[in-house]
Amino acid sequence: MPGPSDRERRDPETKGLSNLAEGYRKAAPYMGASTTLVASIGLFAWAGHWLDGKLGNETPWFLLLGSLLGMVGGFVSFFRTVLGSGKKDR
Repeated sequence: MPGPSDRERRDPETKGLSNLAEGYRKAAPYMGASTTLVASIGLFAWAGHWLDGKLGNETPWFLLLGSLLGMVGGFVSFFRTVLGSGKKDR
């Protein structure tokens, strides 16, 4: 007996998807979480750098503070997404 083709898949959410498309669908939350992590670090670091330039600081304190805040916020968001998506699969 042949296996189910794309038209006969049992899961209506993945009906008609190729294996590549199904893989991207499953990986989408993780790709989004990693993009959010990188974007938050970059945005907060840039804001700190800009603020240091505006205030004329010789030591980049706001750059360091912005990078730290971006890392903390980014990692919190990243782990909420990654750990939260595992609960939905169960």
